[in-house]
Amino acid sequence: MIVFQTTFPIMLFPRILSASTLRKLQSHLKKGGLVAYPTESCYGIGCIPTLPKALNRLIHLKKRPQHKGMIVIGNQLEQLQPLLKRSSENIQTMLRNEWPAPKTFLLPAAADVLPALRGKGRSKLAVRVPAHAGARRLCRALKTSLVSTSCNRAGKRACKTEREVRRQFGRDVWVVGGLIGKQKSPSQIIDGETGVRLR
Repeated sequence: MIVFQTTFPIMLFPRILSASTLRKLQSHLKKGGLVAYPTESCYGIGCIPTLPKALNRLIHLKKRPQHKGMIVIGNQLEQLQPLLKRSSENIQTMLRNEWPAPKTFLLPAAADVLPALRGKGRSKLAVRVPAHAGARRLCRALKTSLVSTSCNRAGKRACKTEREVRRQFGRDVWVVGGLIGKQKSPSQIIDGETGVRLR
């Protein structure tokens, strides 16, 4: 078991993070650390999506099958675009009209997106600008998109509260505390090119 720090600050969220706390969290993530935070229907757990070390750590911690792709969230479409191939103007307009929302779109991934992120053998990446203002604010403050997979070990119920996160993962993740949204189910997943709903 990997322990990143002996203690983590409890941060009420979406309160503005102090500059010193934000710097510590940024450093934690750049070293391959994981962070848990509230989203629309449950806590998400994630990392910087371009770091192989962090993705492998996340997969190991969740005991998640390695062939599955993961969702990436951002504060706005522009924050997600480095991970994507250039979309048509029609698709970009559609995304801007739809987001923020509990809707995840599958879009063609950029050539250098890691297989652990998009899923082995897959060419598309699942992305979202979430309806949860706190999650968007976190991405904006950190100046990075974040992996956003449900905060649970494989087969377990997704964590709904900060207490559940700490009970299930202990000090293996940095917890950004706060309330989840009112969604009762995970985000929809829609193929951004065909419009077909997959979940």
